[in-house]
Amino acid sequence: MEAVGPGSPHPFFTVFTATYQRAATLHRVYESLAAQTFRDFEWLVVDDGSTDGTEALVARWIAEAPFPIRYHRQPNQGKHVAWNLGVELAAGFAFLSLDSDDACLPEALQVFHEAWSAIPEAERGAFTGVCALVRDERGALSGSRFPSDVLDSDSIETRLRYRVTGEKWGFHRTEVLRAHPFPVVPGSTFVPESVVWFRIALAYRQRFINRVLRIWYQPETDGSRLTLSPVWKNAAGRAVLHRMVIDELGRWVRYRPGYFLAAAASYVRTSLHAGVGVGGQWSALTSARGRLLWLAGLPVGWGYYLRDAPRKRADQRRYAGSSTT
Repeated sequence: MEAVGPGSPHPFFTVFTATYQRAATLHRVYESLAAQTFRDFEWLVVDDGSTDGTEALVARWIAEAPFPIRYHRQPNQGKHVAWNLGVELAAGFAFLSLDSDDACLPEALQVFHEAWSAIPEAERGAFTGVCALVRDERGALSGSRFPSDVLDSDSIETRLRYRVTGEKWGFHRTEVLRAHPFPVVPGSTFVPESVVWFRIALAYRQRFINRVLRIWYQPETDGSRLTLSPVWKNAAGRAVLHRMVIDELGRWVRYRPGYFLAAAASYVRTSLHAGVGVGGQWSALTSARGRLLWLAGLPVGWGYYLRDAPRKRADQRRYAGSSTT
């Protein structure tokens, strides 16, 4: 299915939604986009193998929407694979991901565009995009605000130095994302988004604004988000982030040493679950600081791995039982 309706072939925004079995909530995204005051955008939907009528639902919207919609379907491979496809297909200058169970305010795209335009044109090449605040469906702010109403920083500094917490929402230039794809890890359908955000932060600045623009809906059922799954599931994908933190972001350790020690232990734990022994873990690290952090986290990470063993075996037995019924 391809885009229909009004719109530039090269819009400012590609609003991207990766979806899997979310036909019941996807209307929030559609209705949010239909209400936008800024109209120079397309909506790109990548369906990660849904079987709940998502394709027919989007087909109906394509026929009636006052904005361009494109729909692509792939076998179930995980959001990170859908994201890479979306970035490759995007026609927009800016790539803005809106989750399939969330919504945004009518002025969201307008505010983002104005915030980007406020960056002096000669300086924009050093910036990847703009990031804003998020509230939940009850109106409560997710996490903390940025230390100033307009802050030029990056996702590493805001998290580690300024200790900004909670869900945040923003766009990146599409060309930047094409140069920084999600790694595709064999055996994992999940790779933490921070892998990409941190990689971009090493090369680009981002403008942060204290405006609430997205509405985040809490999961309705336990386990509905991949991040709530047991640590041994998609362990190889998780280990990518933990290795990156201790090996490449170590210069920030003075701001949050506990965060780095926890990442080191998690790197050990997830690597072991992924079948990577201590020798392989050591070899994958390239910095002296990273290896020192790994040594500090080794006993704790190993202990957590051993503690996981009974629950992991029980989980595997339940899975094996369910797959034979």
